[in-house]
Amino acid sequence: MDAAGGSLSAAAGILSGMAKREVFAGREALVAGRLTRSELARWYQPLFRGVYMPRDSTVTLWDRAKAAWLATGRQAVVTGIAASGLYGANWVDPDTTIELISPRHTRPQPGLVVRQESLSPDEITTVAGIPVVVRARAAFDLGRHLRRGEAAARMDALMRNGVFSGEDVLVLAKRYPRARGLKQLVDLLPLVDGGAASPQETRLRLLYTDAGLPRPTTQVPVLEGWEAVRILDLGWEEYRVGSEYDGDVHRTNRRAYVKDLRLRPKVESLGWSVDHVIKEDRDDEIIKRATQLLRSRGWTP
Repeated sequence: MDAAGGSLSAAAGILSGMAKREVFAGREALVAGRLTRSELARWYQPLFRGVYMPRDSTVTLWDRAKAAWLATGRQAVVTGIAASGLYGANWVDPDTTIELISPRHTRPQPGLVVRQESLSPDEITTVAGIPVVVRARAAFDLGRHLRRGEAAARMDALMRNGVFSGEDVLVLAKRYPRARGLKQLVDLLPLVDGGAASPQETRLRLLYTDAGLPRPTTQVPVLEGWEAVRILDLGWEEYRVGSEYDGDVHRTNRRAYVKDLRLRPKVESLGWSVDHVIKEDRDDEIIKRATQLLRSRGWTP
């Protein structure tokens, strides 16, 4: 057997003794004699300081969350965006920063944020073997630590994935009255809407309400008799005015784009006026168009 073949066989032998996707603390593997330092350096990739997984594995959010937990000596609980992603919420990238709550100080490192905040036992659960805050606590942290627009979008996504109770979040606000960011959280909670199908829809909804327009409903059906011929992103059913965000799907999915275009005359024939918003639109233009449509249908500011 040549040298390359021998190296590959050695690697296969190492991996056969460890789970293919195992995320592990390097020091523990060395002390247990499962690996040598040279094998660890050659066949494994570091995720966080002292935590590894096989080099040929695609790193997932779960891998990084577990690695972050191990990097704190198994003393932390995952929260924030990563927690929402572990629950299945959309728009969470595998390389998102992992936020943890830990009782002890941890040295900073890229991709990892550790907060020493209070956390009660009833705020902790496990997801796929990793300690994670419950949904209400995840919403509590998202609404406080992120900027307003992203906080709203992340809370919408968490609500869309699985309903959490706003009352439970307020209970946490009363439990921790001196927590950072409470005012923003309490202001945002009534605006959370799990019907938002994208962060852009959340942004539009906030834009309208902040401008003093009536709060739009999400996922509004345009009915012909009892049949929904179209579901609008946002709308004011009382006035039969809708708002659609034309995002990347209209550029990348030709079939969906053509279908949408062909349905527009039908939607108009059923008495609806719909504004189509694109990325290049300025906020003042969007508000002006929506205001004009609403006023033309009888809305009075």
